[in-house]
Amino acid sequence: MSRDLSIQVIPRHLAIIMDGNGRWAQQRGLPRMAGHQEGVQTVKRTLEDCAEIGVKILTLYTFSTENWYRPKEEVDFLMRLAEEYTMHELPNLQHNGVCLQLMGSREGLPASLLGILDKATMQTKANSCLILNLALNYGGRAEIVDAMKAIISDHQQGNLDVSKIDEATFSHYLYFPDMPDVDLIVRTGGEWRLSNFLLWRAANAVFWSMPVLWPDFRKEHLQEAICIYTKQIRGGNDNA
Repeated sequence: MSRDLSIQVIPRHLAIIMDGNGRWAQQRGLPRMAGHQEGVQTVKRTLEDCAEIGVKILTLYTFSTENWYRPKEEVDFLMRLAEEYTMHELPNLQHNGVCLQLMGSREGLPASLLGILDKATMQTKANSCLILNLALNYGGRAEIVDAMKAIISDHQQGNLDVSKIDEATFSHYLYFPDMPDVDLIVRTGGEWRLSNFLLWRAANAVFWSMPVLWPDFRKEHLQEAICIYTKQIRGGNDNA
């Protein structure tokens, strides 16, 4: 199957489960934090590659609701890393027309991180080249539960007729309701699990796992995933 992207179907909404930072560091005799730092460099490269290829929405599974159970030292480091990334990359996001969004619960996140994220989202909200969703303190089940709470609240206030609820209505209560469903989910690190990621929006997505660890993820791996996506969309035609 050709990897010429000019003849591939480019997913409008790409989501990535960035797995393997810890294993990458372990293989090199380094602390886990070194893997996370290297993973940030991969985020920068991948964002540029997606913009060049023509992806319009990139959602990155940055920190899940389950990640709070990791050692406190690692959690604190990840929070600082997210803050530093946002602060240092804000000028580049502006220059490249990237709109940054936080997709997840604000509860429990450090005030300093929320402050820089709020600043970045406000300053980039008018950018239209690519939307970058940071799924930070995010869980697919939590998103659905939050939607249900909002639906119940609107019903109790007389603003919603339960008999009129359908899939479109429910979707309206998800985080960023105007965001289209995900087309392609890529997971690095070799696991074949969604791990509570975009459960509602992944209903019709193509899922592709590859053994490469996230810090080693390169443009050729992105191209491979897009070729797999194209093959699935075109019904398995190997001549694509």
